[in-house]
Amino acid sequence: MSDNLNLTEPAVRIDDCWNRIGVQGDKSCERLREHVHCRNCEVHAAAAINLLERYASVQEDVERVADEPVVERCSLLVFRVADEWLALKTRGLVEVVAQLPIHSLPHQRSRSLLGVANVRGTLVACLSLGELLGIAAGAPPVASQRAIARMLILAGPGGSVVVPVDEVEGIHAIPLHSVQPAVGDGGLAVSQFASGVMQWQGRSITQLDEERLQQAMSRSFA
Repeated sequence: MSDNLNLTEPAVRIDDCWNRIGVQGDKSCERLREHVHCRNCEVHAAAAINLLERYASVQEDVERVADEPVVERCSLLVFRVADEWLALKTRGLVEVVAQLPIHSLPHQRSRSLLGVANVRGTLVACLSLGELLGIAAGAPPVASQRAIARMLILAGPGGSVVVPVDEVEGIHAIPLHSVQPAVGDGGLAVSQFASGVMQWQGRSITQLDEERLQQAMSRSFA
């Protein structure tokens, strides 16, 4: 992502400190001693997420017909684990980052606990969503052969958690009416964590229930 984020729109109330005291400014920011470059700083990352959410909302507004009734929407991060397309409300997302080395822990008993990852000098627990949700490993969809794996940093009850994913599609403002109630399926473990399902852009997407997911994350540390 470019450091020159577009802040010309008055509605975007973001302090572009990187242009004043960061690498684009006079370099007086004390955070530079730790992060070296503004793009490694959590302030810059938070600004990027805020802009992505706003751009998703604006794009949906542009495509809406002028006399069409206002449709209630929710902001969802859409991503893929193995063959499953999933969605999470963005309020639980801290950051999307490139893949980081995972350091295993001695005597770890949980299969879903992969170890820890170093996020800007802080060790953060790393969990496997595939193990946690019971998603079997599989080949990526044909359209995603060149997809880039990422890591999601999610807010958890005891602190942030890192989860590797096979692809991040993006943040989208999804109409609430397109999300149907999830129907429990004993044969699919991921359905136990679903709050809803939707058909969107030719994909079947499972929206994860935040509370159930966080409970499962907590059990992984026991």
